[in-house]
Amino acid sequence: MNLATIIDYTMFFFLGALCALLLSFLSFYSISGLEIPFIANLSPVNDTPAPSDFISENNIKVYSDKIVIEVENASLSKYAPTGSMKPLFDHSSNGIRIKPVSEDDINIGDIITFKEGNLLIIHRVIEKGIDNNGVYFITKGDNNFVSDGKIRFKDIEYKTIGIIY
Repeated sequence: MNLATIIDYTMFFFLGALCALLLSFLSFYSISGLEIPFIANLSPVNDTPAPSDFISENNIKVYSDKIVIEVENASLSKYAPTGSMKPLFDHSSNGIRIKPVSEDDINIGDIITFKEGNLLIIHRVIEKGIDNNGVYFITKGDNNFVSDGKIRFKDIEYKTIGIIY
């Protein structure tokens, strides 16, 4: 074997090892449901659906010293510093949320809070459908590559109707 052949085999080996490392890295983040650091912001296309309108203009009163938003049964929400919904909101943002009454209150593009085990997850609805078990919602963090799978209405706690920075 000459030196050029040894160099070729060595480069081929290191390139294969690098590819295997990259695939295992991406697999780990996809399986664990974590957002992939530094890659998630590289997408040149923003195809994120907008939330449905909830608050009519008539329910927003602007005064010189305050703003009043008339929404029944609303509450404030804070967010964990996961980064899954950046740049829309992060841990320092304040949200306004309501308890949805039925599946009809939730549309593609809406941001919902749902239970997953003992956690509350806040992600965007990217699909709404019906299967043998009824209505389901598929959600995904705006900054995530993988969806959360099917979410049932019984697991939904809130619908975000506003973000205040």
